Parts: sequence; structure tokens; C-alpha cells
Amino acid sequence: MSTRFTLIAHAATESQRTAAFPWNEPITQRERERLATHGWPAPKASQVWAAPEARTQETARLLRLEPAIAEALRDCDYGEWRGRTMDEVQSAEPEGLMAWLTTPDAAPHGGESIEQLIRRVGAWLDSDLKPQHIVTVTHPACIRAAIVHALRLPALLFWRFDIAPLTLTDLRRSGPTWTVRCAGCTLLRAEPLE
Repeated sequence: MSTRFTLIAHAATESQRTAAFPWNEPITQRERERLATHGWPAPKASQVWAAPEARTQETARLLRLEPAIAEALRDCDYGEWRGRTMDEVQSAEPEGLMAWLTTPDAAPHGGESIEQLIRRVGAWLDSDLKPQHIVTVTHPACIRAAIVHALRLPALLFWRFDIAPLTLTDLRRSGPTWTVRCAGCTLLRAEPLE
């Protein structure tokens, strides 16, 4: 039997809509309405976890999950860039932004590098590998980090995975081998609940 991780990307926020580095913000009203009218049949799980931020906690609650807090699944620490748009950072610190996007160990914002994020999330994934199903609500960056860790990919490939809000990624581990069953798959039903 394998260890299964169902990783759910939190619902959309204003920062995502405006291409800004996120802060501890709630999900948008539109996403609240989507979650209220479209059901998700939560799978049976041995453990349910969520990152500590407001957007992950709110998403979990609206999906009718009762998670424990997993600090290791908190969003990347964007340091001084938190709350600023990509355009603002590009105008003020073009070299820093380019370094962050192309050099996985760079942290020009004073926060966490992509390599540090991958190590943190990877350590959490590897910490409890008995056969079970674990459901988590976390951040797109953490889900990308989990995929890179599981497949032992170079950290630069972190940017090659598009994880949209309210999508799920299914990772499985059997012995030393990880497989990806889906990445960024649609979470909600196409039709509203009756």
C-alpha cells in the first residue's frame, strides 16, 4: 500500500488576481460563492492538514474539512516583497527579481529561497510515510515544491508547474518511488449543487 497526498491549492485571493506577492489575506468573495454553490466530495483521509494562513484555513472550512495546522506548509516567505505587485518589484529591483526567478538559492527579498521552500516542504512530505491518505490545503508554491521534491527534479523546474487556485495534486509514494497521479487538476464540479 502507498502513502497518498492530496494537495489542494487554496481558493483565489486578490494578490493572485493582481500578480502580487501574497500576505495573510482572505479569499475573494467570488471564490466564497463558488465554494458555496459547487460541492467537493472530500475523500476519506487518515489526516487532514492546512497551512496556517487565513486563505488556506478559509478554503478548508468551505470545503467542509477540519484540518490540523501544518506550519511546514506555510507559504513561501517573500520577505520585503510581500504585498507588492510583480510590476512594482520589477520596476524597483529588476536584478533581484530576475535572480529570484532564475537562481533557486537566491533570496533578494530577504525571505526564503525556492531551494529553502523545497527542502522545508520535502521534509514534511518525508516525515510520515506510513501507508495512509493525507489531505492538505496549502499554497501553489508549496505544491510546486512538493512535486519538485517528489520527482527529485532540479529546483529551477519549480516554475514549470502551473498550480491554479482550487486545484488538486495527487502524489503517491510506494517505497522510495514517488508518482504524480495528477497535478493542477480541477477540484470543483462543473455544475452547481442543487
